[in-house]
Amino acid sequence: MILYPAIDLKQGRAVQLQQGEMHRASEYGDPLTIAHAYAADGAKWLHVVDLDGAFGKGSNQEILQQIAALGLQQVQTGGGIRTADDVLRRLSWGVQRVIVGTMALENPNLVRELATAHPGRIALGLDAREGKVATRGWAVQTDVTALDTALSFAGCGIDTVIYTDIARDGMLSGPNLGELRRMVQDCGMQVIASGGISSLKDIANCAAAGSAGCIVGTALYEGKFTTIQALEVCHGTEI
Repeated sequence: MILYPAIDLKQGRAVQLQQGEMHRASEYGDPLTIAHAYAADGAKWLHVVDLDGAFGKGSNQEILQQIAALGLQQVQTGGGIRTADDVLRRLSWGVQRVIVGTMALENPNLVRELATAHPGRIALGLDAREGKVATRGWAVQTDVTALDTALSFAGCGIDTVIYTDIARDGMLSGPNLGELRRMVQDCGMQVIASGGISSLKDIANCAAAGSAGCIVGTALYEGKFTTIQALEVCHGTEI
């Protein structure tokens, strides 16, 4: 299982939100310094989200480019991606994987075209409340389930889903293992778990549920465990 340390960007700084609410943000410092620290500890991937872009309140494009240009880790990135140009621009920066969420719901045919043209480089970001997808920085609630959304993109070149339980995100309350197992078993894609991971046991539970990866933000920032310890669990070392 792959560890994806999270760097969420707000006004040029690394932050973590609680339950996706911008007014409940804790700041953790300079994103480039954090990226270097994760690389020094052995993390091979980063999960980078432009929160200002996701909420339609600006962009952290320059910092995203700088992180990608470091070449320290492979980067998957999302937030504020609404058009083909947004996707292609990020790919041109050298990121390995672009995450589409709102765009997948609002313009699914375009997403399929992009995924077919760039197989393995587009991932679905499915952020859910009680199993139903939320879009536009989690501000718009839909009636579409995360699983049905994933299934609708089968066979077009998308092989990865990032599944986030919004109610648990940033709360250190543990992942939603029931929904995670369901996604792993039924969606036919690699599933990366996101939201609520607070302990090494949570990481081990995600692995046991069949997750291909886990995204960890607040727990690393708050010192619940180290990046090195998390990597050991992801690689199958006993806790």
